[in-house]
Amino acid sequence: MNLTSEQRNQVAAELKRFGADLQLNDEQKNKLQNFLTEARAKVAEYHQANPTATRADIIKQVAANRDQLHQRLVNFLDPEQLKKWDAEVSKAKEFLGEQMAA
Repeated sequence: MNLTSEQRNQVAAELKRFGADLQLNDEQKNKLQNFLTEARAKVAEYHQANPTATRADIIKQVAANRDQLHQRLVNFLDPEQLKKWDAEVSKAKEFLGEQMAA
């Protein structure tokens, strides 16, 4: 998805705020960074293997793996952090205009 520079700045500010709100320890920060890097790489691999894939196709691919992705978070976030994560993911979907099923 192509974001404008203003949208990228908004996303960066939200991520910074959200990161502080989660109060992650150093180990959790490393795990989350690795997790997000791997997730982004998987999306890039899918897009490379399917160059004609639409944004909707990519969203469907991510949604199909949502449970597996969430389980990885359950393994290193505490219940309160996970609750905050889920709330922020819902806000992000709204911000990005994605109408994905919960």
